[in-house]
Amino acid sequence: MCIAVITNAQVDFKKIFKFSTFYASVNGGNSISDVEVFSVTDGLETFTIKTPYDYNLALGIRKIARFGYENKAQTFYDGTENSWSDGANVGKVRGLEFLFEVDYTRQQGVDYLDQHHFIRYVDDKYILKGEYLEDGFADIKYFETSERYKYKVNDKLSFNAGFAQRLSEPYGYDPLAEWMLDNGNIHYTYLALQQGYNVNVAASEYFSPDGELVATSKEVWEEVVIPTMLSDYTNKKRSELDNTILHSIVLGFDYYKYTKSFWTHAWASVMPYHVDNGEFSYEKYNNGQWLDYNGGLILGYKQTKHLGYFIEGKYNKYWNREWYDFKFGVNYVIF
Repeated sequence: MCIAVITNAQVDFKKIFKFSTFYASVNGGNSISDVEVFSVTDGLETFTIKTPYDYNLALGIRKIARFGYENKAQTFYDGTENSWSDGANVGKVRGLEFLFEVDYTRQQGVDYLDQHHFIRYVDDKYILKGEYLEDGFADIKYFETSERYKYKVNDKLSFNAGFAQRLSEPYGYDPLAEWMLDNGNIHYTYLALQQGYNVNVAASEYFSPDGELVATSKEVWEEVVIPTMLSDYTNKKRSELDNTILHSIVLGFDYYKYTKSFWTHAWASVMPYHVDNGEFSYEKYNNGQWLDYNGGLILGYKQTKHLGYFIEGKYNKYWNREWYDFKFGVNYVIF
């Protein structure tokens, strides 16, 4: 009996990962060119600001059926591709699809960690999805689950409605609110002193909490050191808080039509109403309800065997934070 159970489990495991692709790749290149900076404070001095090379390390596994318009010409999958349709509510086929990808990226000297994981199950009557997204460049990170009823109008168009739950940092929390003055400015020098910085006004010297001289003028102090201090402070205060759970109503649609000369793929999800009763509720921060949404459009038209046009893009707006990608263009093939 035990042997039979194990055998069946192995068969199911192989079925789940059948047609999936595991990939690992490293991509890199030079960043922006070095910049020479000149100073005449103590005679002519020259400094060179060097930016290290850019790179991307991608690790992932995916099992997502390709739509008819997606390019199949590339031999290997390296994780740098923009698969716009990954954001759609439903895939090309019924059943289970998934994506797990981690990207370690350095761009213009700044390190980012990006992650996108999701498991999606699509049936004729319902859609179940769990997703985790971390976009270091857009400064957004959340875990989302959704359960939706799906109404299929025809083979091309479907609507869905249900509920979504999101776990994230409290985006309704403003760490600088307690330091705001009546005139709307921030008492940044006092905050810096509380964080361990030291200021010698008479000598115009400004020291970091480690005792390092970081500025010798008010201009450098205000334009370079203070912004860094404020960023470090807000990140520190936000990391001290627990994540919050947000419940939302979600409405959406998917439309897909494909021929060899013309194709359209469009989708959207809208969250018009939310329940968030935490201490740092975004509803309180926003002074009322707000609208979260995401969507995408892929449009292609081959006018002749020589000439074709395309438009592709997706847009996301959660907690009034936006991140998006788009491209459009013309192809002309000469025979």
